[in-house]
Amino acid sequence: MKDHHDHNHSDQAAEIEARAELKMLFEKMPNTIPLLLFIAQDKKDPFSQGAKQVIEAVSEWTSKIRVEVLDLKHKKAKQWKVRYSPTMIFDPDKYHIRWYGAPLGEEGRTFVEALIMMGYGRTNLSEDSVKILKKIDSSRDLKVFVSPTCPYCPQQAVNAFKAAIERPDIISLEIIDIQANPDIAEKYSAQSVPQMYANEKQIAMGAQEEELFMLSLEKMEQQNIFIPESDAEEVETDLVIVGGGPAGLTAGIYATRSGLRTAIIEREALGGQVANTPIVENYPGLTHVGGKALVDLMVSHALQYTTIFPGEAVMDIRLGDPILVQTSRRRFKTRTVLLATGARHRTLRVPGESRLSGHGVTYCSTCDGPLFKGKKVIMVGGGDSAVTEALHLKNIGVDVTIVHRRDTLRAQEHLTRNLETNHIPVIFNTEVQEIEGRDRVQGVTLYNNQTQRTQTMKVDGVFISVGYTPAVELAQKIGAELTPDGYIQHDSRHRTNIKGVYSAGDVEGGYKQIVTAAGQGSEAALAIFEDLVNPYWKKEG
Repeated sequence: MKDHHDHNHSDQAAEIEARAELKMLFEKMPNTIPLLLFIAQDKKDPFSQGAKQVIEAVSEWTSKIRVEVLDLKHKKAKQWKVRYSPTMIFDPDKYHIRWYGAPLGEEGRTFVEALIMMGYGRTNLSEDSVKILKKIDSSRDLKVFVSPTCPYCPQQAVNAFKAAIERPDIISLEIIDIQANPDIAEKYSAQSVPQMYANEKQIAMGAQEEELFMLSLEKMEQQNIFIPESDAEEVETDLVIVGGGPAGLTAGIYATRSGLRTAIIEREALGGQVANTPIVENYPGLTHVGGKALVDLMVSHALQYTTIFPGEAVMDIRLGDPILVQTSRRRFKTRTVLLATGARHRTLRVPGESRLSGHGVTYCSTCDGPLFKGKKVIMVGGGDSAVTEALHLKNIGVDVTIVHRRDTLRAQEHLTRNLETNHIPVIFNTEVQEIEGRDRVQGVTLYNNQTQRTQTMKVDGVFISVGYTPAVELAQKIGAELTPDGYIQHDSRHRTNIKGVYSAGDVEGGYKQIVTAAGQGSEAALAIFEDLVNPYWKKEG
């Protein structure tokens, strides 16, 4: 019992410390921020109550945030053309920024960062981002769709805040919480988050690193490649880890503890796929933990030792002594590189899938599930992930059916037993042939590979969990050998065929488990340390 109390006690202590730090940060802000919150006082919806609690708590911490809570019927609501409850308006004399919803869950981070940027009048944009923003010469009305359960959303929402704070002359911003405003999400068919519209045109899906976001904003369409104009800054390290999932984070802890100067670079949300796993029940020591909570524990542990560069993409690796790693923001000179790039969702490659992606086709039940409450969806797949996600969807009130192309599920037995308990139907020997719908998913064509019959089924959403494709583009670029299955070829010490370049985690194939990836990360880090002390490539000469 004592352990449990101690754990709670240390959690509380950490929370009190974080709050005190935040208070100090807010108090030192040179700018005062007026914040208006409009809510329908007669309707006691959870989002309005949540927004009210959060902003009142913040205003109690500091005199620098002046909060006004007003009824939707107030004359100021008319003056500012406010129609939705809750609506937050930030410093309206200076900016054009509104938030429809409450800064709860993942979005709490966005809210705090936005206030700090306004309070200090600094966005800390990279030089390249500022250059791109300066090129924009016509107005941009931004809408960013987010959800409190989406770990990728804060990255995109903070990018949007940076743009709107940096260029208030031409950029207006609306942050739209799809759970608080399902009707607006429905209107834009935004059934996947994060999603961004500018001047009513969809210009980005998913989280982007800062410069790509600004480029998409300038060009008014999704940009996937950004080439930095300059070698921004140079960092010297012993080891650069590409990828901030369990393998990369664990390697960072072990390498730094061995005395190596280490940097972790991650272009998307830290934690990799774990961040999107609703519940993890097989990680030793934690019988039942949310994927995002487990990631947060790993990240805060890694941060005690190593430097993490989130929201940066590795553009190029130049082999040599030292090895040069160019990211979207800076250059690293390093002695070794660990590729822990993981794997990304495999797609079905059927008609309608990419066209309706984000409009009913989704690969993340944690991010997008809440929008399908009370609606009918299918979960395509038969492994642990597919079953875990189907159970999560059922749990939050979604009518879900599993569609699997084989005659038995590959998932662990206790998970499949849970399907029966939860009355989740499974359609076996069946493949999705087409996803139908004009601007959102309306149905699917299913093909039974035993009877050769096809049938159509009306559904509002298609959740896809059919495994992963390893992210090996960087490995291929530098000439690393791959296995016949397309994973990185490595020896028992995680060395690739290129001296000084190692691999770990899902990109190596094998069992796709969090604990395995973490184990491989630690092995690779220890091997790198030993090799740097006593380089194997020098012995071969």
